[in-house]
Amino acid sequence: MTDVRRVILALTGASGAALGLRIAERLGARDGVETELVVSAAAERTLRHEIGPEAPAQIAALATRLHDPRDIGATIASGSYPVAGMIVAPCSMRSLAAIATGLTDNLVIRAADVQLKERRKLVLLARETPLHLGHLRNMAAVTEMGAIVMPPVPAFYQKPASVAEIVDHLAARAIDLLGLPGEIEARAWAGEN
Repeated sequence: MTDVRRVILALTGASGAALGLRIAERLGARDGVETELVVSAAAERTLRHEIGPEAPAQIAALATRLHDPRDIGATIASGSYPVAGMIVAPCSMRSLAAIATGLTDNLVIRAADVQLKERRKLVLLARETPLHLGHLRNMAAVTEMGAIVMPPVPAFYQKPASVAEIVDHLAARAIDLLGLPGEIEARAWAGEN
């Protein structure tokens, strides 16, 4: 694979908008990384509710390119447009189900489908609890297709002092799963002293 440094970041309507925002901030701070951003209508609503009325503009300002979620003809809807991978954070159960079944009715799902067919990294921060059997089956289905399901479960061994530290660590782990060249984002487990 060429040294492509474009990353697709999609936000869907599940709770956890801070995860998407922090990933956008971290990607924006990396040299040579371009962020292709898609924010669903439900995600925009969640950003406003969980972070504040300025949050949609705040995350859009961090992106290299912002795509309309209805534009299934966007560059990121094609496998011929090279990207290093895609993160969906947060990933709603509706989006997970659509990815699992190939229901490409919007740009988030189409771009995720492209990642799978091109055998590129697709990281899904699936956000729901508790889970029913349908959720679990959809997680298994996308995993069998090559996606990485990463429920945003805190690493309590890191002894986080705040929710912001938890969000930051989860964002770093999601970025690390893409295997981008350069520094590892997340602080590694150092073993017990």
